[in-house]
Amino acid sequence: MERVYNFAPGPSMLPVPALEKAAKEMLSYNNSGMSVMEMSHRSKVYMDIQKAAENLLRELMAVPENYKVLFLQGGASLQFAMVPMNLYKNGKADYMKTGQFATKAIEEGQRFIDVKVVASSEDKVFSYIPEVDRSMFTPDADYFHITTNNTIFGTRFTELPDTGNVPLVGDMSSNILSQVYDVNKFGLIYAGAQKNMGPAGLCVVIVREDLVREPMDKTPLMLQYRTHAKEDSLYNTPPSFSVYMAMNVFQWLKDQGGVAAIQKVNEAKAKILYDFLDESGLFKGTAQKKDRSIMNVTFVTGSKELDDEFVKSAAAAGFVTLAGHRSVGGMRASIYNAMPVEGIEKLVGFMKEFEAKKA
Repeated sequence: MERVYNFAPGPSMLPVPALEKAAKEMLSYNNSGMSVMEMSHRSKVYMDIQKAAENLLRELMAVPENYKVLFLQGGASLQFAMVPMNLYKNGKADYMKTGQFATKAIEEGQRFIDVKVVASSEDKVFSYIPEVDRSMFTPDADYFHITTNNTIFGTRFTELPDTGNVPLVGDMSSNILSQVYDVNKFGLIYAGAQKNMGPAGLCVVIVREDLVREPMDKTPLMLQYRTHAKEDSLYNTPPSFSVYMAMNVFQWLKDQGGVAAIQKVNEAKAKILYDFLDESGLFKGTAQKKDRSIMNVTFVTGSKELDDEFVKSAAAAGFVTLAGHRSVGGMRASIYNAMPVEGIEKLVGFMKEFEAKKA
């Protein structure tokens, strides 16, 4: 079977060269006679993989020397608890509520600290990013949490809040490596790998060294950043194959020209799809234009029956996983780094044909 155009929100499609490299090295990585999945995580050959992955990520994101890069497990969802536990100082933090995962982060944070929701877009089904200013923030908060891109609702922060001396924490799961960010503006960044970095099973945390401190009382060793920072993410057996695949993806991205180059491609891809949605008489985008994501494009026809028919027809034509999240319905095209421009052009061509048939 030929490969389809996979618009899944995650796990998502991976770059073909990264997959081909893994296939070639599946039975014997680097003449070791073993798959990466079989080798000891204490062996030099594996530790070289992990160090290469870290170095590539540091280069791609221009991570400053005073930040630790951690390869952890538990997905981004575990960070909803690890962040308040490890950044605990005064026992309070500010959050912006801009989608389902931001909501989950808030609910989990409330288990450990006093959470202030400084702004929310729930009033309009999370279709926009609310405006904020420093007067709304808690001056002595332990941190300020945002979800930089909202996978389900198709919005993103086009400007970061100015939090002053309060560390800015970003859940960057669905747009890490898709656009240039100044890491210095964050105290901590975390992201699940399964959208732009590799397969599921890996979570990357980039944290400023001064925030790798004594956590709140009774925090388990496995949930302490300092545990993993001290052991270079090898305190226990890491998700080794996921780290290896991330290394392949990072190398592919470097070969494309890096993050700045892929950002231009991503903006061009999104423009093709959004331009069509803005002109279409059938399909309509759901996110406010000023806050539109370049990774997750959400749209509807206005009829659930027609939405379902479109998703089914698209899948038959090789455009799969276009159904919107079960909580909102409609459609969603996740167009992460690995999605080629050709995939967007062909999808728009199919949407035009579908619209013409329904006219």
